Amino acid sequence: MLTEQEKLETLATLATELSRVQDLDILMEKILTHAREFAGADAGSVYIRKGNTLHFSYTQNDTFQKRLAPGAKLIYSTFSMPVDTGSIAGFVASTGQPLHIENVYELPPDVPYHFGRKFDQASGYHTQSVYTLPLKNNRDQAVGVLQIINAKDENGKVHAFSLVDQRLMPVFASVAAVALERAQMTRALLLRMIGMAEMRDPKETGAHVNRVGAYSLEIYEKWAERHGVSVEEVEKTRDMLRMAAMLHDVGKVAISDTILKKPARFTPEEFDIMKGHTWLGANLFENPQSAFDDAACLVALNHHERWDGRGYPGHVDIRTGLPLPGFTTPEGRAVGKKGEEIPLFGRIAALADVYDALSSKRVYKEAWEEDEVLKTLREGAGTQFDPEITDIFFERVDVMRSIRERYKDGEH
Repeated sequence: MLTEQEKLETLATLATELSRVQDLDILMEKILTHAREFAGADAGSVYIRKGNTLHFSYTQNDTFQKRLAPGAKLIYSTFSMPVDTGSIAGFVASTGQPLHIENVYELPPDVPYHFGRKFDQASGYHTQSVYTLPLKNNRDQAVGVLQIINAKDENGKVHAFSLVDQRLMPVFASVAAVALERAQMTRALLLRMIGMAEMRDPKETGAHVNRVGAYSLEIYEKWAERHGVSVEEVEKTRDMLRMAAMLHDVGKVAISDTILKKPARFTPEEFDIMKGHTWLGANLFENPQSAFDDAACLVALNHHERWDGRGYPGHVDIRTGLPLPGFTTPEGRAVGKKGEEIPLFGRIAALADVYDALSSKRVYKEAWEEDEVLKTLREGAGTQFDPEITDIFFERVDVMRSIRERYKDGEH
């Protein structure tokens, strides 16, 4: 557990650390991890406010995590609740005041909020001490709620959150709220860019790109673990990869409506035009200002390449779409990239995109049954997909299913 001096030092560096995180989902994970470490909490959750609703967006639980196999992730269901005084989180969001409860099973009868016991009853967990804080922006509006659960001492015994934590955690929450609002603005900008593509291509929805970003992140983390990538490198990479994967099809804004919205199969000539969305998307990031621009360029350009070299656009100039010198086929086309010629980010996004496309309903097709989708991915290992990436996907398939539930069509 951190001493009071260590907590003060943590607060001094927290703003800088959180400011480096651009992606909203990764930031919520960071905020919750730091909050639990700060107060010695066993578990916790982050809720995001959208209008008069709180969305349960992220959770951690050390007790449950220890029961899982090494490297496995906690699977949880998302839900929402009204911003009112009926629940603990809703009360905090509606009043804007933090709430510390020593034992949620001993609430006074005159308080308006109640503790829902269903989770404890279903899981066997025992919630006791709970500290819930509003995440307020600089306009004093609650943009979310941070809740930490079961403060523990060195022997693992649950106790109330200390007076030091009750004094310092609101400062922590205010720093976290600034970072959260900034990440929400970044996510909104990304979704507006994607929204332009969605106006042209109904398949390119906010839910679809959020899923592709989340799938890509899960695959990368496991790949990095296998390859001994340092924690520092993973932390830098995961943030930009998740956002870059969301923009995989941004080049579709440059493709004609007559092609994008065509309900029937493309002619060969139309398909050739459609393939151009890869290099056109990469061209948006031709003059990179950051590592994110580099990642977005790689994903946009390479997410339709195939492991066997039969993908597209191949070795092309992203300014013109023409084959690079020495990479032209006898038919005048660009030679496709093959195997590890395809950058890692492109290989990851390729599988993530196909998995989501097959699993989702489209104007021209129904969603495939999961067994059929997984069979197709297995059969594509070594031809369409990097076999190691495919293997990693199947190691994480339970997490992939939970991501599909978290980002349902019609929701961002």
